[in-house]
Amino acid sequence: MKYKWSFIWIGMLCLLIGLGIYSGTQKSSADQSKGTIVFGDANWDSIRLHNFIAGFIVEHGYGYKMEVTSGSTAATFTGLRQGDIDVLTEVWPNNMLDAYNDALKKGDIKTVSKNYEGRQGFYVPTYMIKGDPDKGIKPMAPDLKTVDDLKKYANLFKDPEDPSKGRIIGGYSGSEAQKITQKQVSVFGLDDKFNFFTPGSEGALNASIVKAFKNHDAWVGYYWTPTWITAKYDLTLLKAPAYNKKIWEKNYGTEFPPDEVYISVNKDLEKKAPEVVKFLSQYKTSADLTGEALVYMQDNDASPEEAAQWWLKKHQDLWSKWVPEDVAEKVKSALK
Repeated sequence: MKYKWSFIWIGMLCLLIGLGIYSGTQKSSADQSKGTIVFGDANWDSIRLHNFIAGFIVEHGYGYKMEVTSGSTAATFTGLRQGDIDVLTEVWPNNMLDAYNDALKKGDIKTVSKNYEGRQGFYVPTYMIKGDPDKGIKPMAPDLKTVDDLKKYANLFKDPEDPSKGRIIGGYSGSEAQKITQKQVSVFGLDDKFNFFTPGSEGALNASIVKAFKNHDAWVGYYWTPTWITAKYDLTLLKAPAYNKKIWEKNYGTEFPPDEVYISVNKDLEKKAPEVVKFLSQYKTSADLTGEALVYMQDNDASPEEAAQWWLKKHQDLWSKWVPEDVAEKVKSALK
């Protein structure tokens, strides 16, 4: 009888221990997955990079899952307003000013941080203006300084499909910049001597620049900073009429306004993940810091996720200030 009760007590003890382990496992699992934070990918490299920098911290530092929803600028911003997307790590208000201001006014979104400052406009390779003695390139257009000066040099940019005119390349298909730059070509009076060309993607736009530099050809088109292109290739931004808010809102007939690139979140994220919003409010980089990671991505054929981890390893002194010490330690431990 004594042995029988011993077996019973041992069995009960094992059951209690088992239940405790199961309960602990369940609690640990819950702690590791608090929910999902959805980031918007508007189809350019720098937003992908920042998504994975922020996403890595959100996953490994705060215990949320990260998901990415891709789409055009307009589609991802609409997703942010509607709550299908929680975070946009790059919002360029100047490219969608009416929608951005309306979203703020109606309280659909909250802008929590300025990520960095960028620049947009029409660029040409600097060798066209200054030449490159090391490569035996002579200046093709030494007096080319402004967008208006392009009229004097249209013959340098011959459109292969219509050699009677030059070709000026605009924002790629699906971007707000495509609409803006097409209007600018008309407003600046360039359409008499230039055909406007829309690349099908950012990759196609990049390829046209790489090809021009490889062959030392003339090239003019829309571009922006920061990108691996502007970090790696010497491009000159052509001057346009000084920014004027009324003119810009009427017909985009000035230079692009100063670009402050923001991090914006859906209005409900603060209730869903207040610690994540607090972290994002501290998130701040620069065009140079972004550009170096984009060059790493290009030179090493790295994915945005791989480049983000490389960046996080390199700049621990910067991002660790954005989060509490215990969160920073979790992220550092997760970095390969």
